[in-house]
Amino acid sequence: MDDMIEKGFTYWPMVLNGGKALAVLIIGWIAAGMVSSALRKRINATPEIDATLGNFVASMVRWVLIAVVMIAVLGIFGIEATSLVAMMGAATLAIGLALQGTLSDLAAGFMLVLFRPYKIGQYVDIGGTAGTVKDLNLFVTELATPDNVQIIIPNGQAWGAVITNFSHHATRRVDMVFGIDYGDSADAAKAIILQQAAADSRIKQDPEPWVRVTNLGDSSVDLTTRVWVDAADYWEVKFAMTQAVKEAFDTKGISIPYPHTVEIKRDS
Repeated sequence: MDDMIEKGFTYWPMVLNGGKALAVLIIGWIAAGMVSSALRKRINATPEIDATLGNFVASMVRWVLIAVVMIAVLGIFGIEATSLVAMMGAATLAIGLALQGTLSDLAAGFMLVLFRPYKIGQYVDIGGTAGTVKDLNLFVTELATPDNVQIIIPNGQAWGAVITNFSHHATRRVDMVFGIDYGDSADAAKAIILQQAAADSRIKQDPEPWVRVTNLGDSSVDLTTRVWVDAADYWEVKFAMTQAVKEAFDTKGISIPYPHTVEIKRDS
């Protein structure tokens, strides 16, 4: 019994400190998340600051607070801040070599926020991977494909890749090619296409719609059409114009050729 009491007095401070450390860790972790979330909402509620910057700053603040909590937890076990700094300084080289990829992602995240090649909500192609930007934090960029599949790209890869931003400009040009039969009038077909472009209020008249004969194919005369629209209307206008021109060609007797197979039989 005396031995148990002696051991109890010996290990009780360690158990107590362990409980304190666990409580600080849990409370600090939750508090860091709450502060980060509140900061993100506050920044995103300011019209002058875009959501990309708000998410990035909130992510950075969260990790800084977690680092402070970890230092506090170590302090409970008697590890002084100065000793901790010395230990971290001695381990910096090893940690840097082991986490050079992560540190590269961190540095790239700052570059992405600084130069802003894309923002949250924009549709982009990053190194051949396309999707809508859902989040940009310290280490990764999150995309969602049109069929709502999540894609995570490390910031280091994103910064080093070719970035195509389809949403950067307010307007986009829709390019379409319509083929007509060699026996039909190219001028009549051009007039029909321009009529359909004028009938769609989403298509801008400045710059004015452009239609030219651009190719004489094996079985068709190809008319390239270019119209300007708001970026958000790109796909809807493309689909609507394709259907409208096809139906107008049918009404006006303009033929849309398609490949034919001719079978020739010889009498033996």
